[in-house]
This record gives sequence, structure tokens and C-alpha cells, in this order.
Amino acid sequence: MQAVRGGVLAVATAVICVLLAVPADAAAAEAGGVLAGVDVLEQDGFAPLAGKRVGLITNPTGVTRDLRSTVDVLHQAENVRLVALYGPEHGIRGDVYAGDKIGDAVDPITKLPEYSLYGATRKPTPEMLKGLDALVYDIQDVGCRSYTYVNTMAKAMEAAAENNIEFYVLDRPNPLTGNRLEGNILDPKFRSFIGMFEVPYVYGLTCGELAQMINGEGWLEGGVRCKLTVIRMKGWRRDMWFDETGLPWVPSSPHVPHADTAMYYVATGIMGELRVISEGVGYPMPFELAGAPWIEPARFARALNARQLPGVTFRPMTFKPYYGPHGNKRCGGVQVHIVDRDKVNLVAVQFHVMDVHRELYPDRKLFGSRRDSAFDKACGTDVVRKMFGQGKSAEEILKVWNAGAKEFAAKRAGYLLY
Repeated sequence: MQAVRGGVLAVATAVICVLLAVPADAAAAEAGGVLAGVDVLEQDGFAPLAGKRVGLITNPTGVTRDLRSTVDVLHQAENVRLVALYGPEHGIRGDVYAGDKIGDAVDPITKLPEYSLYGATRKPTPEMLKGLDALVYDIQDVGCRSYTYVNTMAKAMEAAAENNIEFYVLDRPNPLTGNRLEGNILDPKFRSFIGMFEVPYVYGLTCGELAQMINGEGWLEGGVRCKLTVIRMKGWRRDMWFDETGLPWVPSSPHVPHADTAMYYVATGIMGELRVISEGVGYPMPFELAGAPWIEPARFARALNARQLPGVTFRPMTFKPYYGPHGNKRCGGVQVHIVDRDKVNLVAVQFHVMDVHRELYPDRKLFGSRRDSAFDKACGTDVVRKMFGQGKSAEEILKVWNAGAKEFAAKRAGYLLY
């Protein structure tokens, strides 16, 4: 309780303004749909940004309910002066491969300068922010700590605080719901751009709620706090999966083409960092597979299904990735079928896959390469790798992995908006 009270007090003293949502309009309520922050902002006549020089941090996921780009919406708003654009990993137009650096450019439609936040710098420089009154963030993420967009948001919040610029988050749904918590609390020793803050791997917050928590807990570098306003959604509930919102899904990155892919990203993405077992990246089913050239599909599926993991089943499958680990090689393995998304422990899936692989193919080592560091950063700890090395079972590892979630649930309570 002390942590909750401290968090609430920090929020109150951080000059955090929350634009309170009124009940959803009749049309949206009748359709059972959700209005994202950008829709609410437009509905309100852009009042919070009226007369301000604005910079927009976005990518293709920044769209209205009817698929108009937030770039165009703000550019065309008569009472808003959009003067600059900022792009995260994959770029403003979403056409850059994961991890590839991005340069500055000029937007071909609006002719506005585009500044890269995934190239020479990941934090807006004073030169990039010159003359701005406000930064606006509108990006759909996947609700997982290792996805870099929320860390771009945090670095921009930091820059806004240092340059006395207001910061607005146009809130969007957490596609994994706002209730799910999975995984360890990040060990600060493993802080990186795929995990910057002491939150679980699956943290159960919208980007606006996470921004409030980052600000309120003083997690920005130097303990600075920005002038934060969250433009709340209308009609969103914490138990909603993305397909229940009525909002369109725009691929949040090249390998997350569908809303359901967010689940599979959590289920196999950490394992994929090792690049020993393919998780399907490089094939039309990214994150839905687990395979390698030496795996016999039926045997592998049988061993996994024998574990009777809640909410998931494994189908034998052979596939040939076009690129990535084992590119152009015939791989045996399984397709991961999430059959009950409310019961499945997503992160557990890959740990059991790795455990079965160790049992069936002990000569094919998962660890011992330079990729170990990437795996540890994704896990936010080296404990998982070390426990695998000690021969610990997936169940033993998961008991350690999930420690701390209850304490985090109490800590986040003061930052929830819905």
C-alpha cells in the first residue's frame, strides 16, 4: 500500500494532466466500439493542442478509427500547427526491418521534416525540438516490455522534460488486455532498449498508463518529469482483447501483421533471440512456429502436447523460412495454436518448447553463442539462461520468472485510467 500511495503522490506532483473521457458517444456505444485517443482528440476539436506548434511521434499504426493517418489529421487541423515528425524503429512509414538504423528525411506528403529516433540518436535532440510547444505520441504497441516503441516514448518524454515542452499521449488499447501480467520485473543490470523499466515482461497497461507510471515513479533519466497529458480512449475496458475493440489493426511492425500476432510474439519472441529454434520470422506465420532442420515434427508435437499446457496445442508442421535463422532450409517443428487466450500463459510456451528441445535433442545447444546476451536482455535477467544451464525444468524456471507480478499489480494501481 505504501508503494501505491507513493506512486499516486508522485503523479500528483509531476504536473500530470489527464484529459478525462466522457461517456462514449451514442454511435460508438451502439457499435460496441472503442475510440482511440486520436479519435477523442479530433472529436474534441483538437482543443488541447489549439494554437500550439506540434511535433508528432508516430508510425503507420497512428490512424483514426476510419484509417486516416494521424499525420494527415493533425496536418489538416486548422487550429494545430504540425511542424515536425519523429519515427521509431521500423520508421514512420513502417518500411524498415527490425533493428535497422533509420536516417532523417522529408515526408513526401506533408513535406515536413522527419527525424529518426532509431538511428544516430534514440532521444530527440534540442535541435530536433527547436520551436516546439508540444510533442504528441501516437503509436500502437503490443503490451510487451521488449517491444521498443514505449521506450521511444520514454526517451521522448525525457527530452520534453529537459526542454520544457508539453508531452501528449494519444492512448490506444493494450492488445493483450489491461489485466494480464506475466514475467519477471526487469533487473536494472539488464536494462536496454528492449527493456528499460522495472515492469513485468507483460505489464497490463496502455501506453498512456505506462507513461503515467514512468513519469510518476521518476524513472526518466535524472528523475526528471515531463508535463504529461494522456488523451484517454472512450469505451475501452481492461478485459478487452484487441478484436473486441472494433478498431482496425495496422501492422505494428513488419512481423506483427495481425492483432493476434501480439500474443504469439510474447509466446515465442524471447526464444527467437537465440536464433537456434526458428519462431517463424521469415515465413508467413511470424512467431507462430517453433522448428529447426533437425526436429522431427510428430515427435516434437507429441512431447509438447503431453505437457497439457492450458490454452495451447501444438500441431506438427514442416516449413521453409524464406530468410532469417535457417533461411531456405527445410525445418521440422510445430505450429503453436492458442486455443484459449484467457487461460494460456504466453511466455511459458517458449520455455516449454526449449525444455522439450533440450530433452529430445541434447546435442543441439541453445546457449553458448553471442546471442546469449540478447536473450538475457529480452528476459531482463540472466537467471533464466543460467537455470536452463543447470538443467532446471520449465516449471521451475517459470516459478522464478513470475515472481514479483503481485507486487507490481499493487504498484501500478494508482496509474490506471480505465
